[in-house]
Amino acid sequence: MRSRAGLLVVVLLLTGCGGGPAPVTDLRVMVPNTVGGGYDVTGRTAARVLEETGLAPGVEVFQLPGAGGAVGLARLAGEAGNGELLMSMGLGLLASSRASEVPTTVADVTPVARLIEEPAAVLVAADAPWDTVAELTAAWAVDPAAFPVGGGSAPAGPDSLLALQLATAVDIDAARVDYVAFDGGGDLVPALLSGEVEAALSSTAEFADQLASGEVRALATTGVDRVPTVDAPTLTELGVDVVFTNWRGFVAPPGLSAEQLDRLTELVVAMHDSPQWRAALVTNSWTDALLTGPAAADFFTEQQQVVDDALGRG
Repeated sequence: MRSRAGLLVVVLLLTGCGGGPAPVTDLRVMVPNTVGGGYDVTGRTAARVLEETGLAPGVEVFQLPGAGGAVGLARLAGEAGNGELLMSMGLGLLASSRASEVPTTVADVTPVARLIEEPAAVLVAADAPWDTVAELTAAWAVDPAAFPVGGGSAPAGPDSLLALQLATAVDIDAARVDYVAFDGGGDLVPALLSGEVEAALSSTAEFADQLASGEVRALATTGVDRVPTVDAPTLTELGVDVVFTNWRGFVAPPGLSAEQLDRLTELVVAMHDSPQWRAALVTNSWTDALLTGPAAADFFTEQQQVVDDALGRG
C-alpha cells in the first residue's frame, strides 16, 4: 500500500492534471540539477501548465543541485508526509543515486509518475570541424580516450548509456570512451560551447536556444523517427544501429496518506489532459508517456534494474 500510495502522489504532483475539486495552492516543485537541464525544463513546464490551467496557482519551482540529483533526492526523503512537494527526475537519477555517497535511492521516496519520453541528439558546436556523424565518429575512433564526449547525467545514466551504445555501434572500444558527466544540460551547454568536450549527447530541448541561434548543430537524433523541430536525420537513417530514448517524471516524499495521493493523482491527470500540456509536448519534442499508480512503480523498479546491470550491480 505504501509504494502504491507513493506512486499516486508523485503522479498527482507532477502532472497536476487533475480536475480535482480543490486546487493545490502551496505546491512546490524541486529541480535536483542546474537551470537549463532536462529535469529543470520538465519541472518548469509542468509548473507553468499547472498555473495556466488554475490547477495549482502559485507553484514555486526551486533548484537543489548536487551529485547528479542525489542531493535533492535526500532532501525529498526527509520531507515525509509532505503532500505539497514534488521533484522532477528521470533515468539519470537512478544512476546517480547509486553512484553517489548519498545513501538515499528512489526506493526511499514515492515514485509517482512517468510523464514523457524523448530522443537524444548528437550535438557539436557550430565551429566544430565535423558535418556528419561519420566524420565525427571517425575522429573519435582515432583515440577515444583523448576525445571527451559530454552528457548531462552520471555514469550509467541515459547520456552515458547512449555514449557507450553509440561507440559500440561504430566499432569504438566502449572501455576507452572518455565520457564527461555534467549535472544537467545547464552545465553541459557551456562545456560544449567552450570546447571542454568535443561533442555532447543530450536532449534537443536542453539545447533549444543554442540550436535556434546556430551556436550548436545537431548531427543526428536517436529516436525511431525524426524530431520535427530539429533539422537532422536519425542515427538509423545514417546506418548506425542505435535507437535510444530517455524518460522523465516525478517523485514525491515518502509517507503520504491515501488522501494526499488521490489529490495529487487527480492533479496529474487533469494537467496531462489539458491543451496546454499537449502543446508543451510538441514544443519540446516530447512523447506522451504517462504512467501512474502500480504501472509507474513497476516501471521505476525495472529501470533501476537496468541501471544496476549497467553498473555491474545486477
